[in-house]
Amino acid sequence: MTQQTDGRRVVTNIALSLDGHYAAPDNPLDMRWVMPYAVTDVARDHLTSLWQQASTALLGRVNAEGFLGFWPTVIGSEGADPRDEGFAKWLVGTEKVVLSSTLDDAPWERTTIVSKPAAEVVDDLKAGDGGDILVLSSASVIKALLAADKVDRLALTVFPVFLGGGPRLFDDGLPASRWALVSQTAGEHGTLALVYERVR
Repeated sequence: MTQQTDGRRVVTNIALSLDGHYAAPDNPLDMRWVMPYAVTDVARDHLTSLWQQASTALLGRVNAEGFLGFWPTVIGSEGADPRDEGFAKWLVGTEKVVLSSTLDDAPWERTTIVSKPAAEVVDDLKAGDGGDILVLSSASVIKALLAADKVDRLALTVFPVFLGGGPRLFDDGLPASRWALVSQTAGEHGTLALVYERVR
């Protein structure tokens, strides 16, 4: 049976290529391969379904700088998709926890900088009140939480491209585990949105 969660869930979300990579081999920060698929209805609806249940965003430093540099500019921009603007407003307004050993002060509102292992941080967050803890595309954080078996829901968007190399999300040596498929949606360009729940 699937896990019965009395408190807060840890939900991780990331985009993967069909050959299992989350970044290209030559330039991990170049995410142009994502763009044709990230703006599809299925990808936008997928992200909306995740943030609407969350009250905390958990990010690594690199992703925090990227997300929080870009998304606030979407608010009020002409022609913005309402789902994108909704996510942007949520991200700006929600509690944000950024894992970093190099940042001292947060340059963003409602943000706490924490220099502790990801597993300890989510244990602390789960001890409090609130909605889901949403880990947004921060591969290093997601990998650490998977290794510690701290993920309650694994949300993926799979895009039909082969990157031919680059870092993988699922490294060898992860703890053996079973997952139940909660939702699956296929959309334009072959985009696939999947949500799995940890079976304990």
